[in-house]
Amino acid sequence: MASSPAVQDEKARRSLKPLRGLLPYMGRYRGRVLAAVFFLVLAALATLALPLAVRRMIDHGFSESDSTFIASYFSMLTIVAAVLAVASACRYYFVVTLGERVVADLRRDVFAHVTRLSPAFFDRSQSGEIVSRLTADATQVKAAVGSTASVALRNIIMGSGAVAMMVVTSPRLSLLVVIAIPVIVLPLVAFGRSVRRRARRAQDTLAEASAFAAEQISSVRVLQAFTNEAGVASRFAAAVEGAFEAARRSVLARSVLTFFAIFTVSASVVAVLWVGSHDVLSGTMTAGTLGQFLLYAVLAAGALGALSEVWGELAQAAGAAERMAELLAEQPAIVAPERPLAFPLPPCGAVSFRNVTFSYPARPKASALHGLSFDVAPGETVAIVGPSGAGKSTIFSLLLRYYDPEEGSVIVDGVDIRQADPVALRERIAIVPQDVTVFAATVAENIAFGRPGATREEVEAAARAALAHDFVMALEKGYETNVGERGVTLSGGQRQRLAIARAILRDAPILLLDEATSALDAESETLVQTALERLMRGRTTIVIAHRLATILKADRILVMADGRVIEEGGHAELVARGGVYARLASLQFDTGADVFRGAAE
Repeated sequence: MASSPAVQDEKARRSLKPLRGLLPYMGRYRGRVLAAVFFLVLAALATLALPLAVRRMIDHGFSESDSTFIASYFSMLTIVAAVLAVASACRYYFVVTLGERVVADLRRDVFAHVTRLSPAFFDRSQSGEIVSRLTADATQVKAAVGSTASVALRNIIMGSGAVAMMVVTSPRLSLLVVIAIPVIVLPLVAFGRSVRRRARRAQDTLAEASAFAAEQISSVRVLQAFTNEAGVASRFAAAVEGAFEAARRSVLARSVLTFFAIFTVSASVVAVLWVGSHDVLSGTMTAGTLGQFLLYAVLAAGALGALSEVWGELAQAAGAAERMAELLAEQPAIVAPERPLAFPLPPCGAVSFRNVTFSYPARPKASALHGLSFDVAPGETVAIVGPSGAGKSTIFSLLLRYYDPEEGSVIVDGVDIRQADPVALRERIAIVPQDVTVFAATVAENIAFGRPGATREEVEAAARAALAHDFVMALEKGYETNVGERGVTLSGGQRQRLAIARAILRDAPILLLDEATSALDAESETLVQTALERLMRGRTTIVIAHRLATILKADRILVMADGRVIEEGGHAELVARGGVYARLASLQFDTGADVFRGAAE
């Protein structure tokens, strides 16, 4: 997901363009936007009215020594201040709530989009970095929409209004200011680009540190088991230091930008004051007019100085918006065709691989499957065995259409799955993986993950069928017990039975079992195996097996090596053949293949 430096530099030259992607989100809330703009303009007008009153006070109030005149002007100033206060409060409310609303929608859309991306995207991306974009970057965007953009717009209105009033008040002095504007603005633009480039780099560095931290925290037990705390802490400290250094450079650039803006603006005001004072002394300008002009000049200078700071903040937000936009721009490699073919009803569960060749996108030169062909009849149980790297798990990935084959086709119930909707395909498949995913939720929610919307009665029925009900009821809150992140409060056998219950609840015609008992003790294996046998009844089942004792009852066994099927047949047939399967069998049992012959008989 990280871009090359050249690409990043090119993007940096686009200034604040990434923020344009937020306009559709803001467009959903036009009423709130209009209210914010209205009160923002009202507050600016109230502020711009103050110098007019000051001029009147200086030129008329003090000279005439009219206390009634002065009282009326102070009353008007009080009213203007009240309007300013109300407008500012309302502007703050509408602007901040708009920022919260826009970022909530953006986070929702980005997360929903990420969940639909193909596994190939996650093969090259770190989950911690994705989370960083959903959190830290979204916070930057919220600041931009919720306050920074409002401040920028307010200062633009204030600056523009003040400059206009300066021209009305004294065209001659205004000309001096206009001459100074290019000297001030052009360096600001150049500095702003540098700020944005450095801000993007700081955000990328922080995201990398966050990704590393998330990975280590999620594996803290392994980390502690290998007593690698010091090494990991040192590496994270280095990553954090790198993030700090990137942030320091970004802040330095912003500081230089702020210094230049404030100094040049202040110097221009001093120059205008010097010229104006001579006009007052010569009688070509009243003191009140000079005071009015100076107040407008101060307002304009303050607005321009604030814009220099706001520009840096917007640059940071633009970098964050760009990173989130990159996620939204990612397109899933696996999509439904415009006119997907429908699977037949009722489902049969027939599976066919026809001359399938495939390489993972991350390893395009290493083929995982070579011309693989086999058929699984409805209701048949087929086991797939072979050494690591033979291509067994790749079959599951292609059948679930996480990837598409480079050559050949995968067919389910007579339909090439590339011509079908992936959601419709996956609804026909249930899987019990070797490494069970248990979420930080309740037992009931984990089981119901197999079929969202299932009733509590259906959840409990699935748990009973998976032989999980008894241990669930022994938990402190039964089905409402929170099992912790990745199910850390449960044993391996308990997690496996929850996965089986999830698959039972799904009630799909095709069942995929990825050696669901390989990491269990004998007692847990017996319970899980019993539950699996119940689950397999009446379903097409494909089993990846490393422990051959678990597949003795399979209707057929496929032996794979180097992405090809090299042997096929029943257990007894393959043992008698004396090939690869027989050798694998003899390696797993001290008494050799005779044990398998006896078990089969």
